Amino acid sequence: MLFLMNEKEISKVVLEGKILIYPTDTVYGLGCNALNKQSVERIKEIKGRDRDKPLSVIAPSLKWIKENLIVDVEFDKFLPGPYTVILKKKTPQFLGWVSSGDSLGVRIPDCEFTKTIQKSVVPFITTSVNLSGEKPAIDLSEIGEEIKSKVDLIIESKEKMSGKPSTLIINGKLVER
Repeated sequence: MLFLMNEKEISKVVLEGKILIYPTDTVYGLGCNALNKQSVERIKEIKGRDRDKPLSVIAPSLKWIKENLIVDVEFDKFLPGPYTVILKKKTPQFLGWVSSGDSLGVRIPDCEFTKTIQKSVVPFITTSVNLSGEKPAIDLSEIGEEIKSKVDLIIESKEKMSGKPSTLIINGKLVER
């Protein structure tokens, strides 16, 4: 399940709605094309996550953030980086299966794989690859088979991860988890 793929092949599997384990700047993530409602639901099932608990996305660009969310903070001083910026949606129904409320968490991790994901030009689910409530992984060996067996693709990191969850930015203020 661990494959070396080029950017074009990864974009293809993202657009097809495949579920990926992938590296970020903080921990390994579990993600998919956020526009694919069925894939998003699969991620919630894999994690054992409450269906109503919101997920965050890796934004395809800063422009995408400005087009879809109300930008009331200087988010570009946090992104890219180990932050999740919580912003209000311009349209409350936007990505309602990702976050049913009026806001959405957005990230742009500071790592090479993010640049690859962004080439698919779709928002991409980003949540730690662990069962809900358990410790996130910074090494593939820390991820249980109960998760690995349910994903379509695993991307190994060559970069060091911090091991800490991303810091939340709410109303322009840092909120440690």
